[in-house]
Amino acid sequence: MTVTRITTGSPFEAQIGYSRAVVADGWVFVAGTTGYDYATMTMPDDVTDQCRNALATIAEALGQAGSGLDHVVRVTYILPDGANWEPCWPIVADAFATARPAATMLIAGLQRPEMKIEIEVTARVP
Repeated sequence: MTVTRITTGSPFEAQIGYSRAVVADGWVFVAGTTGYDYATMTMPDDVTDQCRNALATIAEALGQAGSGLDHVVRVTYILPDGANWEPCWPIVADAFATARPAATMLIAGLQRPEMKIEIEVTARVP
């Protein structure tokens, strides 16, 4: 089995010891991704901006794997505050309009207090 590891250059990947995505046997497993803007290492205050950033990071990792948001089969959303979920609906509905993946939303604490959403996906390489 050939395994390819993809990094975004996030300092968390090196500090914690994980890859942004792993490609194996036609599957792409993207790690939980928060809303940092990795170009500036800043976190927006608004959950919808964090959601957009997370999806952009995920889309970039999927692209490096030869896949894309349209090939996502499973998505998990994790939010510390369930009230922040509904404002993200239009954003995720647009991102996954074609794929319509199986989805779960969990309420759980995240690594840092400024993190308002984390998104993890599994996709296929077409």
